[in-house]
Amino acid sequence: MLPRPITPTRMALPFPVRSGGEARVARVRRQALASPLNEAEETAMNLHAMLRRRAAEGRPVTVGVIGAGKFGSMFLAMAVRRPGIQVAGIADLSIPRARDALARIGWEAERHAPASLDAALATGGTHLTEDAMALMAEPRIEVIVECTGHPAAGIRHALAAISHGKHIVMVNVEADVLAGPLLAARARQAGVVYSLAYGDQPALVCELVDTIRAMGLPITAAGKGTKYLPAYHESTPETVWGHYGLTEEQARLGGMNPQMFNSFLDGTKSGIEMAAIANATGLAPPEDGLSFPPCGTQDLPRVFAGAGGVVEVISSLERDGRQVLNDLRWGVYAVFEGETDYIRRCFSEYGVHCDPSGRFAALWRPYHLIGLELGVSIASAALRREPTGAPEAWRGDVVATAKRDLAEGEVLDGEGGAMVWGKCLPAERSLALGALPIGLAHGVRLKRSVPRGAPVGWADVAVDESSEAVRIRREMEAGA
Repeated sequence: MLPRPITPTRMALPFPVRSGGEARVARVRRQALASPLNEAEETAMNLHAMLRRRAAEGRPVTVGVIGAGKFGSMFLAMAVRRPGIQVAGIADLSIPRARDALARIGWEAERHAPASLDAALATGGTHLTEDAMALMAEPRIEVIVECTGHPAAGIRHALAAISHGKHIVMVNVEADVLAGPLLAARARQAGVVYSLAYGDQPALVCELVDTIRAMGLPITAAGKGTKYLPAYHESTPETVWGHYGLTEEQARLGGMNPQMFNSFLDGTKSGIEMAAIANATGLAPPEDGLSFPPCGTQDLPRVFAGAGGVVEVISSLERDGRQVLNDLRWGVYAVFEGETDYIRRCFSEYGVHCDPSGRFAALWRPYHLIGLELGVSIASAALRREPTGAPEAWRGDVVATAKRDLAEGEVLDGEGGAMVWGKCLPAERSLALGALPIGLAHGVRLKRSVPRGAPVGWADVAVDESSEAVRIRREMEAGA
């Protein structure tokens, strides 16, 4: 597991905390925020010190957030605890829903009372708006966080942010896989950062891969864990809750969206995330899609010994439904190779977990904290001008695949629906198949039937070629 930056709310203290020492702990933390930066901190490159510097100078990193759903809310819950970052504006299609989300995470109403972006920037508060483009047009906002989860909206917002000279943190991995390599290239040309979202699994895998490669060790496989059985590929929003062990009433009371949860279960979200990792790291998607092998952390080096540099998702369930020992359902991993006898001896001497040969080893992180960690991406983009993972080339794609026999005239219901799931394939194979990306498989009518298990092609559906998302995707395909 990689070390995390120390924050003022969880900082290392020079003394043990004894009974009754809470007041002293709070005082030390307040002093850490208020005290001037010393010479070492002035030149330090760690994000915590750099954010403290911006806070001390009275010019926090200014952020616009698009979408106040679960991921956005988790970030917003942390943003008020992070000196050096100011959320100047939140754009959401429903202001009442955004206000409810802010109340749920503990924001005081005064914090989001400013009636304009200008007032928010002047007072340190946050303006709520339905106009996402207003965030992009405000020159004093430095970073845009796109977390709508809607592919077409994500592309539109990313293009606008880039054109206005804003860094863009793309929580919207659906949009990233649909056209991220092209969007990242445009951002580089414009001199701004396009970044995957730290806290989400693709960025965390990218960090593991980069760290291990920086050591000089070759990666054989990297990815994440999930709950998977082959039958899940045919799950629908009507059947999803049984797989989660919930009743429809329990899910309703929990405010759970069946189509969103189904996209996690049926393999689509896993395919999207692995394609994003492949595009950012150069690791290869499996030729015929992810295989989801049952695997615990103790078996990672053995299962992926000599895998050759691939992305893969491991299952927390055996194929008969039994729980895998030491599963990695919520975490990420990377397997790497010790190429010489000396390196392998070092693995042994320091207790590195290896396969029986001692040649292949693994690092993993058991959890990801999702939006709670997103501030790392914002600080990295604004202060270091570095992404926490970004597509370098188009290597992986996610293809709409029929869950059942589909008939001519039916209208596809998209990611997490009852008709198609997203299969991760090499981009070259997707192009050769003429396959329809899962991000465009919503609201389009079938011109002919597609059998169960087959990929849906561009030629099978009537698409609006004038749509911005379709045009951008077609441009990326043409340049491949």
